[in-house]
Amino acid sequence: MDKRMSSSSADAEAQARAAQLWLAASRNALERLVRCLFAERLLVPDALLWARNGNQAWLPLWQSRRVLHFTDLRRAPAGTLQNRGSVEVLNETGARYRINDPADLIREVVPALAISPASDGVQHLIRDVEDSMRNDVLARRHRERWSAEMRGKIAATGARGFLVYLEKSLPPHLAAMTLDQWGALEGHPFYPTWKAKPDLSPEDVTALSPEFGARVRVRIAALRKEWSYVEKMPHVGSYSEWFSQNFPELWRDWAAGLSKRGKSPEDWLPLPVHIFHLENFARREFASEIASGVFDPDGPEIVTLPAMSFRTMLPETQEPRPFIKLPVAIWMTSEQRTLQAKSIHMGPRLSTLISDILSKERDISDRLEIFTEELGAILHHPVTGDEHPGRFLSVVYRNSDALTRSDGLLPVTVAALLTASPIDGRPLICELIARNGNESVAAVSAFFRAYVATVIRPTLAMYLLYGIAFEAHQQNSTILFDETGRPRKLLIRDFGDGRSFAPLFRERGHHLEPFTCKGILPTTFDDDISLVRSFVIDACFVCHLHEVALCLDEHYVLPGANPWRLLREETEAVFEALRPRMLSDAFWLGERKAFLERPWPSRSVLRMHLERYRDYRLEHELPNPMAGAE
Repeated sequence: MDKRMSSSSADAEAQARAAQLWLAASRNALERLVRCLFAERLLVPDALLWARNGNQAWLPLWQSRRVLHFTDLRRAPAGTLQNRGSVEVLNETGARYRINDPADLIREVVPALAISPASDGVQHLIRDVEDSMRNDVLARRHRERWSAEMRGKIAATGARGFLVYLEKSLPPHLAAMTLDQWGALEGHPFYPTWKAKPDLSPEDVTALSPEFGARVRVRIAALRKEWSYVEKMPHVGSYSEWFSQNFPELWRDWAAGLSKRGKSPEDWLPLPVHIFHLENFARREFASEIASGVFDPDGPEIVTLPAMSFRTMLPETQEPRPFIKLPVAIWMTSEQRTLQAKSIHMGPRLSTLISDILSKERDISDRLEIFTEELGAILHHPVTGDEHPGRFLSVVYRNSDALTRSDGLLPVTVAALLTASPIDGRPLICELIARNGNESVAAVSAFFRAYVATVIRPTLAMYLLYGIAFEAHQQNSTILFDETGRPRKLLIRDFGDGRSFAPLFRERGHHLEPFTCKGILPTTFDDDISLVRSFVIDACFVCHLHEVALCLDEHYVLPGANPWRLLREETEAVFEALRPRMLSDAFWLGERKAFLERPWPSRSVLRMHLERYRDYRLEHELPNPMAGAE
């Protein structure tokens, strides 16, 4: 009887916890939806009717004769509306009911949207939001266990914090990757479908995703040399030579396996393939290439840690090896994660250009490091030159040397800074601020000022002087911190999609061969710098610095210390420092106004989703929080 009662009690507790997690996921999804709907002006924020005191607001939905009631809707800079309470619907009879399901909110607001969704746009959005919530529940349940495990290890070692524990217990590159996976929990701040992976079962989500601390096998298959296109940085010899030097054991086993199957290794290139992609897509879709001897799917395997991007993998070895970036035919966050020819061609080219600039620009190189993309390969038809099918059979190798520190600096991916510590539940950025035992207003303000300078000085210098835009959002940006918790350098990655403005780098004697292909959006521009600028503002200012400012504003009482004023002051300082080297005074004035005064452009992710990605470059404008922060 006691055992039955104990089992029943445990079941009841498990059910109650599951209900709590589902409710938390629903709130998370509702908050993201509300934020995106108003930020993209799909619902007009000016139509909100606010209570005289407090944060209550009402939104009339005239088309359906209903009103949305927000019990706690908070206004933050850059047009950010944070839903911290419940959302209710009032109909024409005065009856009201609470919205707990994001799907209900979507259906309520569809008639009032400022756009006309695609015929299946709403259905797809609801599907992806619900899938995202299911995965969110899985991830947070795992995070509870992982956090408890980490607390036990930290306590056993007597370490003074999570970051200190990782520094002392793991090689630098594995400590950095643990933090990268830790930061994969929350996802992009403006994606309402932040965890959507509708092609994957719950078991596959858990086994393959970084937020679960996953270890994923990568198969080293083989591709006929004449059926490949290879792009490499100048210091790289041949593809095979580079691979054999960086993965000696894999090269030996790969070559031996080919020889055993009666094939000459000299005729083939080793091609890593994500194991899920291989078994669930590549074997089927490339069956003819396998049968005709173009692609050999057999070979040795290596265990890797998937990074925050899911398909960039770091081998789990004591000695650091290069990152391996791969395509996976999985729909994630509403896009299929292919690896297009553009990334293969442009990653090494931009890495070469940036490395060239850094070798001549001491002031920038003192503040900036990059993960160079040394080598890439893609399936390439030897007669037609077609590389389109290769978006599913390609690879880019990213040098991981920047994670192997001998200077005592700790690399932390930015998204991890905003993720809860396993010790006290506060964002990890608070642990860094507290390292000196001082979390006063002055100390927090000094930290944020140093942080902003660390990020924007190299980012704006590369853009304003050379026309090179880093996609410096939370996933691509890593900050190097010293032992006192002070930010020292920016470490940036992912250049395959990086945008650049050719007249600026050409003016300073540099060259970049652009990639052009019908159906693929270009990334090198000659006439209009606005698309390059918006790339910098959206990634670095909107999705990165703005979110850090919001985080600090929420976790610290900062009377009289306006983080957006500090952001403005540091941005002004960069413009003043670079003015003597700018192309012209007119260019300086125009860019200064664009960053400091004009509205900030940002990607319209929710609208693109609703319109089923008819246009991948849709943008909206956000009020510039620096404009009134003098």
